[in-house]
Formats: sequence, structure tokens, C-alpha cells
Amino acid sequence: MAPHAASPASTTRVRVWDLPTRLFHWALAVCVIALVVTAKAGAMDWHFRLGYTTLALLLFRLVWGFVGGYWSRFGSFLRGPVAVMAYVRGRAGAHERIGHNPLGSLSVLAMLLVLLLQVFTGLMSDDAISFTGPLASRVPGAWSSWATDWHKNAGQWLVIALVVLHVLALAFYAVVKRERLVPAMVTGDKALATPQAVPQSRDDVGRRLLGLVLFALCAGLSVWVSRLQG
Repeated sequence: MAPHAASPASTTRVRVWDLPTRLFHWALAVCVIALVVTAKAGAMDWHFRLGYTTLALLLFRLVWGFVGGYWSRFGSFLRGPVAVMAYVRGRAGAHERIGHNPLGSLSVLAMLLVLLLQVFTGLMSDDAISFTGPLASRVPGAWSSWATDWHKNAGQWLVIALVVLHVLALAFYAVVKRERLVPAMVTGDKALATPQAVPQSRDDVGRRLLGLVLFALCAGLSVWVSRLQG
């Protein structure tokens, strides 16, 4: 009797990224690219609109980091130096390879902090020619001067550098480590080669409605900030 062919390794699909997290990710990517383009093109009206949209998105992500799906919460992926070094040396646990790995968590944190700084320096900027942020008149002149210089120079290049680094990291994982990270941020699911007890991110209608309400509140706060000028 001929031997049976080996069956392919079974996989388990895990809902890693809930819909609000995925929409945030792609909306932020579009906004950041458009912000760079409008800044270079001098389209300041659109640059400010995109800036307020980015502010709403970032505020939402900060809140969602505490109440969102399991893998979107800061507590599930922010790790200390020991965990980062263990990952670099190839000794990370399986749990740390499902959502954001320890290195990826540092990238996420850096991106959020740098973008928040860029948004708030934009709100405080005043070039005395073509644009004035809504907070420029509400902070000391020295702050506004520093914010303007940072936003137009070091800040924008730091954002561009982080975006390029993010894209290169995705390419490295896809080509070298044979691990495609982008599909999971599209479908929300990740296939695990070995079955294991893994928490799933809750992504039902109730959670999606909660995300919508929270984003609406963050958008309202961003609109309020935009009307502080004058």
C-alpha cells in the first residue's frame, strides 16, 4: 500500500486587527502622505484641513489604545528593553510575534509621538506670511517661534524618515523573513502555523460602533481646536 501523503500543516486564523484599527492605519497613512505633498506644494488650506484630520485620528488612537481590540491595546504590545533585546536575539515568545513585535511596538510609539509633536507644533506655528496656527496667539512668542522652525524643518524630515523606515521594515520582513505584515492590516486576520491559545481582538458590531462614536468625539474636539484662532 502506498504511503499517505503528508497533510499540509494546519493553520489557525486569528482576528488581530479590529476594523477601527485598520481604518485608522490606512487613513493616517493617506493623511501623512497628503500632508507632505500639500506642504511642498504650498496648498496650506488643505494642509491645515489634513492636519486637523490627523489630530482627530491620533486622539482616537490614543483612546483606542486602552479600549480597543486586544492586539490594539498598548498593554498588549508595548515592551521594555529586555523584551526588545530578546526579540532581536531571536528568543521572543510566540505571543510577541502575533500583533506588533517588540521592535514594531517601538516604531508605533515613535510614530505616534512624532506625529503628535508635529501636529501640535503646526497648531502653534506662525510664519507671519501665509499661515497662523489656532494656538499661535495663545502661547508665548518664543514657543510659537520654536514650533514654527521645528515644524517646517526638523519635524517634517523626522516624519519622512520614520515613514521611509516603516516601509523598509515591511519590505525586509516580506523579502528576508518571508513574513507579510500588510495583509493582516487589510483583512484583520493572521494565520498561525501552530494552533495555540491566542486572544482574539473583539471586532463585532458593538465594538465598531464604539469606535465610530469615539472618533466622532475626537473629530469634534479637533474642530473645536481649529476654531480657537482669533
